[in-house]
Amino acid sequence: MASLETEAPRVGEEIHMPEPSLLPILNAVGVTLAIVGITLSIWMTIIGALLFLVTLVKWIRAAAREMSELPLDHHASR
Repeated sequence: MASLETEAPRVGEEIHMPEPSLLPILNAVGVTLAIVGITLSIWMTIIGALLFLVTLVKWIRAAAREMSELPLDHHASR
């Protein structure tokens, strides 16, 4: 039987939470516009795809920047 291991962070160490962002919502809107645009209009598809791609790149860059700001030993085993 596998045991569930729940460990609290060390004293003085905080749990990292990402910054609030509208990028995931805008990304979802972009992909939705692109998919709906397939049946309605090529322009809606293009606008949706562009919105999706731009927000995807910004979201990935923001996540990479946040990861680079974490302390170097945050992956160290306990």
